[in-house]
Amino acid sequence: MTETAAPRILALIPAHDEGPRIEAVVRAAAAQLPVLVIDDGSRDDTAELAAAAGATVIRQWPNQGKGAALRAGFARAIADGAWAVVTLDGDGQHDPSELPRFLAAEAAHPAELIIGKRDFERMPLVRRLSNTAGTILLSASIGRWIPDNQSGYRLIGRRLMAEMLGSGEDGFAFEVEMIAVCLREGWPIRWIPISTIYGDERSHIQPLRHLREFVAVSGRARRIVKGGRGS
Repeated sequence: MTETAAPRILALIPAHDEGPRIEAVVRAAAAQLPVLVIDDGSRDDTAELAAAAGATVIRQWPNQGKGAALRAGFARAIADGAWAVVTLDGDGQHDPSELPRFLAAEAAHPAELIIGKRDFERMPLVRRLSNTAGTILLSASIGRWIPDNQSGYRLIGRRLMAEMLGSGEDGFAFEVEMIAVCLREGWPIRWIPISTIYGDERSHIQPLRHLREFVAVSGRARRIVKGGRGS
């Protein structure tokens, strides 16, 4: 990527130890958009396979978490002149063939943040309960219905990317903060339907711990919407 051929939109994929899956994801995404992969401290061949599949790869070491990986991707996208990215996971839970849905949605009704909305009924039970509880908690905290706050499949505009470079959040908290910042700034948010894809992998969600963490995250989001980042 160069200044003379700056992409308008990039596909941005944070990845950690996704060697078995990353090549297929990158190849499918690259059929739609230029691809930037942030290899977040992988100990396998994630970076090599992503590069071989056609992605630009940035490696960070050691593993720093999804929030840090996304910030690194945002910084590179901004430096390369992109005015938006579409983030998707490297584990195959987001279908790259649906990237055009985000592009079409943005073209029809521009928004700073467009989030892929999953069908909770198609999730495994523990994930369904966790996502439903999180939706209710966050919506109650910020006073607006947020139909899906955890989906990592989202189009993120240049203003929001720049604003998020100063975030100290990680994991799901970082993605919740994006929503709160948009509401604070009055930037438009939209949701579009996406496929809900889960394999037979074991969930790492611990319901009670996740609930306690999400209560804290929702409180911070409320403070951001009201004008301060909180702590």
